[in-house]
Amino acid sequence: MKPAWSILPEEWKGILSEKGLRSFRADQILHSLYRDYITNWDQATTLPKDFREALKTEFPLTSAETLDVSESSDGTKKLLIGFADGNSVETVLIPATGRFTQCISTQVGCGMGCAFCASGAQGVVRSLTADEIVAEYMAGRRLGEITNIVVMGMGEPFANYDETMRALKLINAGKGPNLGARHITISTCGVVPGFERLASEGIQFELSVSLHAPNDELRSQLMPVNRRWPLDELLPACAAYTNRTKRVITFEYTVIKDVNDSRECAEELARQVRRVPMAKVNLIPLSPVSHRPDFKTPDDSTMLMFLDVLMKHHVQTMLRRSRGKDADAACGQLRLRHVNGVAR
Repeated sequence: MKPAWSILPEEWKGILSEKGLRSFRADQILHSLYRDYITNWDQATTLPKDFREALKTEFPLTSAETLDVSESSDGTKKLLIGFADGNSVETVLIPATGRFTQCISTQVGCGMGCAFCASGAQGVVRSLTADEIVAEYMAGRRLGEITNIVVMGMGEPFANYDETMRALKLINAGKGPNLGARHITISTCGVVPGFERLASEGIQFELSVSLHAPNDELRSQLMPVNRRWPLDELLPACAAYTNRTKRVITFEYTVIKDVNDSRECAEELARQVRRVPMAKVNLIPLSPVSHRPDFKTPDDSTMLMFLDVLMKHHVQTMLRRSRGKDADAACGQLRLRHVNGVAR
């Protein structure tokens, strides 16, 4: 038994050939899965009934139920997706002019323990399988035409590298969902071995790195991963990645009031980022998280100061506005509330 949403398009023809079935059935299967958005094989009416019964047994569709939806006034929707074993993850749908972005999770919880992230508040439970990641994508796709994916949800993608990569290759596949590689961004907190593996794939996925501090002392306080791969290992790995792939790396920097928001932090961040060719910075004001009430959102003048310093140092910088503030915006909050049985 192999879940249907874990099978790459080119693998279906081989499977059918082994069964003595004609190859055109593969196209019918793919159309049913990724154009008709079926939720069970009975809906694949272009396929013979006896074949559908065989597919149910050998290639089941992964169970993924939308347990909860939290919707923001700005149109952002956060979905809590439940799996057969009782575990759940979040996926977020973010509308914008000309874009409809889905934020994807790769693990139930997270083991990285970043101080400001609700995903890691209760640690990692398990990694998602490729079919579960695709099922998560499909839950969002049924609500609208997805133009972009950011793998920035619950979990560390490089800690679940193989399953994450299979899922993204499937979503990228021409006869699958056919979402362009440059419309898929993988975000890591700095698991250095993943950089070389991703570079060797030869696929033009975008890469972002959660930085959030300009020096080892502060970054280790906010992000325990820095104790394993400090900046003097992380930044050269980033530079090697850009040199090999000729792809831009985006550094994500969440600005937290009175923690990493000083002019000195901005100056130091500019010097660090310039160690990496083809790099840019996304500045993000903190979305408050319930388990860290001491962490506050900076005011607009602080964000503009930070932006001004970086741009004066010739660092390409984007100032991102926080989305979904009234929809449990910070990653992991909807699941945390569900796990703890807290009503809205």
